[in-house]
Amino acid sequence: MDANKKRRRLAAGILFVLYFVVLFYFLFFSEEMGRTYVTQTYRYNLVPFKEIGRFIHYRESLGWRTVFLNIVGNVAAFLPFGTFLPIFSTRCRRLLNTALYSFELSLLVELLQLVFKVGTFDVDDLMLNTLGGIIGFLIYVAVVHVAKKTGKREDKDGDGSKEKA
Repeated sequence: MDANKKRRRLAAGILFVLYFVVLFYFLFFSEEMGRTYVTQTYRYNLVPFKEIGRFIHYRESLGWRTVFLNIVGNVAAFLPFGTFLPIFSTRCRRLLNTALYSFELSLLVELLQLVFKVGTFDVDDLMLNTLGGIIGFLIYVAVVHVAKKTGKREDKDGDGSKEKA
């Protein structure tokens, strides 16, 4: 592995760790997200699309910011996971594997929220987080595809150099 590739991989590794720190802060400790309030009861939703529908139905009273944070935020939270995972694991360069690992990480998060009574175990969050991982994977595939095409165009003279003609 050349030096540039090692540096890029190290930078991606640092960003991946930073992503996990920020993700877990927002999921378990963020006051803004109401995570410091621990309930006495277990709160959960096992009905698919129930909470998504509730957020959309009550969007006027809840406010668009709340609806946006819940729906788009759950997808966006797992975009980096789906993007970084194939960088570090060749096994995760397949959509199914990245989707499975995204689901498993989301399930772990939801179970921890249920056990520690911080937040709510929500099947809708599982679906949205997994979708985020899948979209993140598709972003990874698109970036790799563009990088390969750009690299081929830059090598017009055929001598292996990347200089533009």
